[in-house]
Amino acid sequence: MKTAFLFSGQGAQYPKMGEELYHQEAIVRETFEQASTILGYDMAELCFTENERLNQTEYTQPAILTVSTAFWRLLDAQEIKADAVAGLSLGEYTALVASGALDFQTAVALVQKRGRYMASAAPAGVGKMVAVMNTPAETIEEICKEASQAGIVTPANYNTPQQIVIGGEAPAVDKAVELLQAAGTKRVIPLNVSGPFHTALLEPASQQLAQELAQITFDELQVPVISNTTAQPMQQDQIKELLTLQVKSPVRFYESIATLKQLGIQQVIEIGPGKVLSGFMKKIDKEIQTARVEDSQTLADTLARFN
Repeated sequence: MKTAFLFSGQGAQYPKMGEELYHQEAIVRETFEQASTILGYDMAELCFTENERLNQTEYTQPAILTVSTAFWRLLDAQEIKADAVAGLSLGEYTALVASGALDFQTAVALVQKRGRYMASAAPAGVGKMVAVMNTPAETIEEICKEASQAGIVTPANYNTPQQIVIGGEAPAVDKAVELLQAAGTKRVIPLNVSGPFHTALLEPASQQLAQELAQITFDELQVPVISNTTAQPMQQDQIKELLTLQVKSPVRFYESIATLKQLGIQQVIEIGPGKVLSGFMKKIDKEIQTARVEDSQTLADTLARFN
């Protein structure tokens, strides 16, 4: 059975994520220690204690990458391999680690910078994001164009056909919500995020990220990585350009799942904190089997599928 790994994105974090497997598995502890050495602070303390930093983008991103990589390494040690990988936004960096294109130490330093750039590009209060439920993508796109007279507003995440997130400058997002409701949208959910990610407001972060990426060498991809930006497998010579675009472009998640299906994928394993992607899968394609690795129970359940 062909298998894809899906890696968690920002927003999936919670206190104590990874703690159980950290105490049980040496590979997990080693991964946390590697992150602590590179970043100069205690990753276990960040993830396992109640603190405000875990929800600050420059800390959230390395924390999720560390937890997700540690869990992926558990599967890898059991010789469980993916036929393709993908991640939601930040999760794309863990996917690149799992593909062999990027080593973990480089990735964790890079996403710390990515988090800083994203936080400074759109300071709190400038923008907002809203999930629009049960409204056709074409309707949302047209209304965002209309509302753009009030400022920047565009689709930011195509999560499932029933849930598309829009983001941008607060007045323009409010205008889009008003127009959507007038057009018949019954449900919109304001999101508690630190900035309007995956919109043109992140252009400064994109430019700063491009400078960092220019200094990094990516190894040959060992498995296909589905790009958030194109919903197609990344080509080796596109990696830097796609990561530069990704931060300011919409995440095409449900189209990425359609691509995985075209590649023959029959089951996906969500790796990392939370079960957001498993929830999306139920809405996108019930034919694809879904498993998770988040703690000892989900790890045991997933390993049982391969024994």
